[in-house]
Amino acid sequence: MKKLLILSLAAVFGLAGCGGNEEAGSGGSGAEDETLMIGISLPSATHGWMGALIDSAEKQAQALKESEGIDYVMTNAADPNKQANDVDDLIAQDVDVIVMLPIESAALTPVGQKVKDAGIPLVIVDRELENDAATVVVKGDNEGIGVNAGKYFIEQLNGQGKIVEITGPPSSVTEQRGSGFQEAVASQEGMEIIASQSGDFSTEKSLEVMQNILQANPQIDAVFTQDDGMALGVLQAIKEAGRTDIKFVTGAGGAKEVFEDMKNDGLMKATFLYSPKMVEDAVKIAADIAQGEEPAEKMVVKEATQVTKENVDEYYDPESKF
Repeated sequence: MKKLLILSLAAVFGLAGCGGNEEAGSGGSGAEDETLMIGISLPSATHGWMGALIDSAEKQAQALKESEGIDYVMTNAADPNKQANDVDDLIAQDVDVIVMLPIESAALTPVGQKVKDAGIPLVIVDRELENDAATVVVKGDNEGIGVNAGKYFIEQLNGQGKIVEITGPPSSVTEQRGSGFQEAVASQEGMEIIASQSGDFSTEKSLEVMQNILQANPQIDAVFTQDDGMALGVLQAIKEAGRTDIKFVTGAGGAKEVFEDMKNDGLMKATFLYSPKMVEDAVKIAADIAQGEEPAEKMVVKEATQVTKENVDEYYDPESKF
C-alpha cells in the first residue's frame, strides 16, 4: 500500500513536471514568435516631396502593422550626423530590417556598412550609398530624368541656347541627374550651361540662388532644375525679376503646383516623374525580408515619365499632398 502511494505521488509529480516542460516549451515558441520590427530612417520634411514620402512611409508601415503584425519605428533627421545616430539606435534595438533614405550619399555610406556588419538587411530609398551595403535599392530613374530633360531642351531650343542648371545637395541623385543632363546637352555645340548652382532641394534656397543668377546673366533661354520644389523657387524669382527672355523651366518629381502651372500655360513646361510613393515599395520589401523572403531584385528603378501640358491631366491629382 505504501509502495502504491509512493508510485502514485511519483506519477503526479511526473505529470506536473511534464506540464512545466510543456509550458516552458510554449514560452520558447513565443520567443521565436516575437514581433518583427522594421526600422525606418528618413530625412526631415524640408520640402514637399520629402514630406509626401514620409507620409507614404508611415501609412504603408501602419498598414503592414495592422495586416501582418509587423511593427516599426521611424526616425527623422535634419543632418547626416543626426541620421547616423538614429541608425546606430536602430542597430542597438536589434530591428529586423532597416529602411534608409540617406541625407547625403557619402556621409551615410559608413553607416550603411555598420548596418551590414551588424547582419541587418538594409533597404535604401532614393539616394544610393557608395558601397555595397544595401540589400535592395529602390529609386527613380535619376539618370533617365537628366537625359530626358536634356533631350527636351535640345528639341525646344533647336540645339541653341544659354541654360541655367539648379542642382540638389551632394548625393547620387544630384550626380546622376546632372551627368545625364550634361551629357545630353553636350552633344549640341550651340547649347551652353552658363550657371550651375545648388538649390539644396529647397524652394527658398532656389529662389535666392536664382535671384543671384538672374542678376549676373542678362540672357537666359531656359532653366533645368533637378526637383519640382526648386523649380517653384526659380519660377518665383523669374516672376519677381520681370524677366521675359526665359522660354521655359523644367523640374523633376511630379508636384501638384507644377502640374497646375502647366495647366495654366505657365513657364513650367515639363517635369519628369519621381514619385515619393516609391518608399511604399521599400517598406513592403523590408517586410518581406523580415519574414524570411529573398528579394526578387536588388535594384528597383521607377520610370522617369515625361509630363507636359499634353498629358498632365493623366497625373494631376487635386487632392495630392505633393
